[in-house]
Amino acid sequence: MKVTQEKLPDSQVSLEIEVPGDQTKKAYEKVLKELKQSANIPGFRKGKVPRQVLVQRFGKQRLKAAALEELLQPSIDEAVKEANVDALGNYQLISQFEELSQQYNPGEPLTFKASVDVPPEIQLGDYKNLKVQAEEVKADPEKVENYLQEKREEEATLAPVEDRAAQMGDTAIIDYEGRFAESGEAIEGAQATDFELELEEGKFIAGMVEGIVGMNAGETKEIPVTFPEDYAREDLAGQTVNFTVTLKELKAKELPELDDEFAEDVGEHSSLAEWREALSKQYEEQAQEQTKSNIEQAIVQALIEQTEMELPETMIEQELQTIITQTAMQMAQYGIDVRQMMTKEMVEQMKQRSRPDAIARIKQSSILVEISKQEGLEPTPEEISNKAEEVRKQLEDQQQDYEEERLNEYVEEDLRQEKTLEWLREQVEVELVPEGTLQSQEEESEQQAVASEANEANE
Repeated sequence: MKVTQEKLPDSQVSLEIEVPGDQTKKAYEKVLKELKQSANIPGFRKGKVPRQVLVQRFGKQRLKAAALEELLQPSIDEAVKEANVDALGNYQLISQFEELSQQYNPGEPLTFKASVDVPPEIQLGDYKNLKVQAEEVKADPEKVENYLQEKREEEATLAPVEDRAAQMGDTAIIDYEGRFAESGEAIEGAQATDFELELEEGKFIAGMVEGIVGMNAGETKEIPVTFPEDYAREDLAGQTVNFTVTLKELKAKELPELDDEFAEDVGEHSSLAEWREALSKQYEEQAQEQTKSNIEQAIVQALIEQTEMELPETMIEQELQTIITQTAMQMAQYGIDVRQMMTKEMVEQMKQRSRPDAIARIKQSSILVEISKQEGLEPTPEEISNKAEEVRKQLEDQQQDYEEERLNEYVEEDLRQEKTLEWLREQVEVELVPEGTLQSQEEESEQQAVASEANEANE
């Protein structure tokens, strides 16, 4: 077998394959033999039909087409192996099948062309002298006090209020009934008795909470509200509704004292000072981790922008399947019927939405793997073993099935990327800027781009 290679765009290789005459004859004879054993032809027993009768009955061209189908894939497989092509998949016939069928003569050599996807060639550029900007996240001291206040709110008790009107932050016990403002018709499902409503913004249709504020226990009031245009119930979307509301009871939150006893009971710390210190440390570590993540994202984005690589469709499709599988597993954990949700149309929509993310993930992984090869950044067997045990325990705690071989591959790849990013952080020149700076610049650039397009359209 003669094989000639040629590079194609999008990380594909064209193979011109010349199949020897003995193989073209063998494929044709195989088709005839199988047909002879299975064909039902009046006047002949199975396996006893003469060769010429088979040819006359089915037509030589049809037999040649069947033999060609038998011949092509094994020939491509053999050519890939013989030419040492690192084929990923996506085998495609370049030659026209009908033309090949006409050219095909059993016993004579046959030449055809096919293409396969191969791993992309990666041109990294100068990755050791990158300069990037990343946002520095600093811990906000107010987070500690906000968290403590939230805990007080969670532990609050409700006490009856009798000497004042309702105000924001109270809990109201109400009866209500809704009617269309225009017709006065009662609305199905818009009635409730002893309904407990926290008087906080966003807790009900806009206008209801504000209307209750100022009411006294025992008072009845009509409160007009307008439902949003995009409200889920079509009969209510954009409609004005009058709610007749009776405030039956009013309660206010009584917050526990923020002291050492509260810290011990709720925060599991011996003192309030100790709890505050622990929270400050936690938020500081979170800020540092977020800054580290921002730096790594900036480095990866800079690498992607300067790296030349053409991704084959096979790699993109495999990554999309991984994303869809991960999504399905998450849905199943929430009790969603995956089989019902994952229709053919839904899967195709998910693929379209996830394609940019899949491409970015492949590029990041490919670039980091290439750098790790060039710099000899490999995890040790001990590191792989320890990490694998950690991941294995997490999966078992979550009662998730896993394949040992794939788990080890995942762990090794994850550690390799981690080591490479750590090495890159030491090589790259990073300028830390205040949080929100880069996002503002990006939004400004987008606005300028939109304005420029609008000006061009008007010219």
